[in-house]
Amino acid sequence: MTYTIKGKTGDWEIVVGLEVHCQIISNSKVFSGASAKFGASANANVSFVDAAFPGMLPVVNEKCIEQCVKTGMGLNAVINKYSRFDRKNYFYADLPQGYQISQLYYPIVGEGYIEVTTDDGTKRIGVERLHLEQDAAKSIHDMSPNKSYIDLNRSGVGLMEIVSKPDIRTPQEAGEYLRQLRAIVRALETCDGNMDEGSMRCDVNISVRPVGSSELRQRVEVKNVNSVRFVMQAIEIEAQRQVDLYEDGKTFSQETRLFDSVNLETRPMRSKENANDYRYFPDPDLLPVILTDEHIENIRQNLPELPEAKKKRYIEVLGLPAYDAGILVSDKETSLYFETASEGQDAKKVANWVMGDLFAYLNKSGLSISESPVSAKNLGALIGLISDGTISGKIAKEVFEIMTETGKDPATIVEEKGLKQVSDTGAIEALISDILNANQDKVAEINAGKDKLKGWFVGQIMKASQGKVNPALANQLLDKKLSEQ
Repeated sequence: MTYTIKGKTGDWEIVVGLEVHCQIISNSKVFSGASAKFGASANANVSFVDAAFPGMLPVVNEKCIEQCVKTGMGLNAVINKYSRFDRKNYFYADLPQGYQISQLYYPIVGEGYIEVTTDDGTKRIGVERLHLEQDAAKSIHDMSPNKSYIDLNRSGVGLMEIVSKPDIRTPQEAGEYLRQLRAIVRALETCDGNMDEGSMRCDVNISVRPVGSSELRQRVEVKNVNSVRFVMQAIEIEAQRQVDLYEDGKTFSQETRLFDSVNLETRPMRSKENANDYRYFPDPDLLPVILTDEHIENIRQNLPELPEAKKKRYIEVLGLPAYDAGILVSDKETSLYFETASEGQDAKKVANWVMGDLFAYLNKSGLSISESPVSAKNLGALIGLISDGTISGKIAKEVFEIMTETGKDPATIVEEKGLKQVSDTGAIEALISDILNANQDKVAEINAGKDKLKGWFVGQIMKASQGKVNPALANQLLDKKLSEQ
């Protein structure tokens, strides 16, 4: 279903492009040897280069180059053998050099695409480019009523800026694009994708136009949105604001705005600069990056399995529905957990448990899957106990709850609690006979054609056995006993 905004003069559509900044996973920063680790005390990870001391020269980090190439391959993109660094000149207190080293004219990665699946089907969102640049420092404004503080730890950390084409037409497409991008960089281990820590940040470029028009109208950039949900909200809110302005006969300039997630509005930040405002010129301290075919191929040969390839394997080899496969490959830790739990087990049953009981518990407890007290191996073992008839599905729920509390393996819990299913047909038949004898009125109703009452009898059998009777066996033996009545 096409996403449109209803206006007084007709229907409008949105045109969206995303600029996503991904902090590169590397031990050191992109142009210095200072640590790039997150979470250090303020100004602990700073070299003379990061602080822009006079005479300090940058040296490019080869690991950051390789991480960009890997990410480009994950984006189905062209890897440019020649790329060059440029200086982007502007002043902010958190930019010690007074310029940012970036790649305007010759980025390391060219055009590519990401495939997204929404309610409207599958669509390719074009990627315009990926370029390597250094991150700025961090300004802190809430430590003092009349002073701002600067933490230089982030200054010089390697950034991949991934720029999409203006192909996005719905908030859902934008959300799926970000989720797919995050899954790709996490699978490649080029960025951890943690938007809450700022290691993946999104600038959203939004414009609107009447449905059917091919015109690209004035765009507004919503800066530094730090969650998928907020990106989708920002698109809806800013697009509606622009439609209202157009329909009131007003115009607006190209500008940068901030998204207020509390009041659900966008607020002006500054007028949007053009490239010539930054006075770009080639960085005189850095040589161009030249990649050989051999180097590029060596990186390609060592790529891990990417989410789309893994999803295809889950569908074609493991027989999972596309929906289940999409959920399980969206996060590297989740897919690793699923694959470990699936060893020797029915993949669909494992998927149901992971996406059902496990996810529900983790969400309720505020835990990530890597923090789960129920290991992947133990979840697989629990499903194995159901499959071989040791416990019923109902008992398995009880065992799972104990596993979350104790971390014990399911076999130990079943043994300690005496939860094994009763498979002694003689004992079960005796139990069924007692229940039938005590409820002859209902037996008469079944014999008169009320077959639905069989379910009531099965419930009584399970209740009397505290859920320890195999339900399939209970049904089978109940039919036998009823035929003898």
